[in-house]
Amino acid sequence: MKDLIDQRLAAISEEAGKVRALMPEVMQWQRDRILNRLEEAKVELDANRIEQELILLAQKSDVAEELDRLDSHVKETHKILKKGGACGRRLDFMMQEFNRESNTLASKSINTEITASAVELKVLIEQMREQIQNIE
Repeated sequence: MKDLIDQRLAAISEEAGKVRALMPEVMQWQRDRILNRLEEAKVELDANRIEQELILLAQKSDVAEELDRLDSHVKETHKILKKGGACGRRLDFMMQEFNRESNTLASKSINTEITASAVELKVLIEQMREQIQNIE
């Protein structure tokens, strides 16, 4: 069971890494898209105001904190597994934390690849949760 959970934790780290690598490209795509829409609408706005709005939008879709937490949860889950003993409740709590981060990642997603990673994370978490239900 531990090996299966370790495999899922490695896959979670891999998905988080994929999203982290995609973010600069996604942010640039979002910026270009907004600027193109303003240009198409022939809207003349103050450059400083546009930058402020782009920064606000970038902050709303920034997932760095969620990715950092996922990494932290992976490490903590490894620690719990190494410690051994009656760890079922702790692991169940960690699955709740993983779910929280994957839900937030999905809700902030503006890209199909990030959405796909969020869905994959949910699948991996659910697989771990099923195994953890058999642990005291």
